[in-house]
Amino acid sequence: MTYDTIIRNGRWFDGTGGPSGIRDIGISDGRIASISTTPLDDSGCDRVIDAAGKWVLPGMVDIHTHYDVEILAGPSLSESLRHGVTTIMVGSCSLSTIHVDGTDAGDLFGRVEAIPREHVIDAVDRHKTWVNCEEYISALEARPLGPNVAAFIGHSDMRAATMGLDRATRKDQRPNAHEQTQMERWLNDALDAGFIGMSSQQLLFDKLDGDICRSRTLPSTYARPRELRRLKSLLRNRDRVLQSGPDLKNPLNVASQLVQSLGIGRRPLKTSLLSAADIKANPQAIRIIGPLARLINRLGGNFRWQHLPVPFEVYADGIDLVIFEEFGSGAAALHLSDEMARNELLRDEGYRRRFRKDYESRFGTRVWHRDFFDAEIVACPDPAVIGKSFGQVGVDRGGVHPVDAFLDLALEHGKALRWRTTISNHRPELLRKMAAEPGIQMGFSDAGAHLRNMAFYNFGLRLLRHVRDAELAGTPFLSMEQAVHRLTGELADWYRIDAGHLRVGDRADLFILDPDRLDDSLDSYHEEVVAQYGDLSRMVNRNDPTVEAVFVGGEPVFVGGEPTEVLGRRRTGRFLRADATPAASTSTRAVSNVG
Repeated sequence: MTYDTIIRNGRWFDGTGGPSGIRDIGISDGRIASISTTPLDDSGCDRVIDAAGKWVLPGMVDIHTHYDVEILAGPSLSESLRHGVTTIMVGSCSLSTIHVDGTDAGDLFGRVEAIPREHVIDAVDRHKTWVNCEEYISALEARPLGPNVAAFIGHSDMRAATMGLDRATRKDQRPNAHEQTQMERWLNDALDAGFIGMSSQQLLFDKLDGDICRSRTLPSTYARPRELRRLKSLLRNRDRVLQSGPDLKNPLNVASQLVQSLGIGRRPLKTSLLSAADIKANPQAIRIIGPLARLINRLGGNFRWQHLPVPFEVYADGIDLVIFEEFGSGAAALHLSDEMARNELLRDEGYRRRFRKDYESRFGTRVWHRDFFDAEIVACPDPAVIGKSFGQVGVDRGGVHPVDAFLDLALEHGKALRWRTTISNHRPELLRKMAAEPGIQMGFSDAGAHLRNMAFYNFGLRLLRHVRDAELAGTPFLSMEQAVHRLTGELADWYRIDAGHLRVGDRADLFILDPDRLDDSLDSYHEEVVAQYGDLSRMVNRNDPTVEAVFVGGEPVFVGGEPTEVLGRRRTGRFLRADATPAASTSTRAVSNVG
């Protein structure tokens, strides 16, 4: 057999959790043709890679991104791809661009996902040629996709397009019979086209952008139980996935999201819920996350939490941070898009009293720990405050309240004031427990969103480092094969897409990793401009020595940390339809000397 590429002597992982081993891997026509314990014949092979001492892994699957806008003008999605992610999922959190126009997409994505509204509108209006899901798939595959793409259809997308965004975000409005039927028809069309399911959202601190509906919550949060039941029934009958985010302030809503997965007298509803996190503001909650999932699944459900397996560190420029949406005074400031009006509010003593009251309140469920002593200033025109917390700045200024110290600096320096804090996943021992918990899925990177707030494009590499460090210390919590499976084949199998495996017949979606470079460099972030967003500087990761090469469909797209000439010029990825039969299961090609 003649191969297009041979990867020699790497430690091969197949993505199933089975044993790894040193193998030669032969790639032909975009697929894995041979996996061998003995050297493959390289006659006529143009590309032979020596992977001795390296690992060869299936491309990772990122189950939660917001690339829906970026993919239109920047379909290479190189920031994920360069870290070994070869399959991404779009359409999360009830948001997609299947049915809404540019203006509504701008209102839906702009503030919730911290993507500049004007660029969302421009991208959708300029590139949208589709009116249904099949046309959307065709439009994506006409672009030079870098990774593979799978998709949810967004409930808020369908609701806004059916009812109009204004009616869809009013408590006194419900879809009429025709509108309900239309949403059900659209959902069925999406499932027929191979979408993996529907995303919805009940979280109440995600707020709309724009003018007409500004600061209302997402359309899906206004849906009544009957509307949701009918849509969920379609997912249940088709064995597709509901991705959802509960209303954290309503324990009954969280409980109902768990119980809905049960299939008492009917098929279970596959449910993926946001999110399993060790939240600083509620340190005991994480201890019941795993047991709850185990209980529901033992009773016949099919339930998974989504989890970011790294510390959830966020950055902010001034007061612009989505977690402030969860309390009244923070949302009041973010409601004001005009800088002068916002500054006037921040100066107002009555407003400051409300902010201090919200800050000091310890009642109710919350995401932010509300501790300005746990918030480090990393950049500011005043160098004297850099490296300090806002709480310490208040102490230094004669005992000023931490809230006033923060608001004073935000007023004085605006977005030139940059600071950071970690809101969850800060305890390594609990990260280990979550990584090994069967009811928790590795994901929730939010790639493509919150461009100035966080960068988790390399979350998979950081999990592998955590597992390797524990192995080397003699305190393992997962085998490396299990860790790879959790990031690849386990996800692909649950969502029923053809990805995440590296067996004979599988598409050659893979990456070559240097395990010795799973080091502290993974913790840092860099900034890179996004041309399609007006050269906005966004947070990214750069771990080029760690990932030596990335292949999609047998094509090298990154080598030595640099994109190859094919990336962004020719399509390497494809749209992955749910329930498609994996090529490896039908392959007639033999495995050479596998041991």
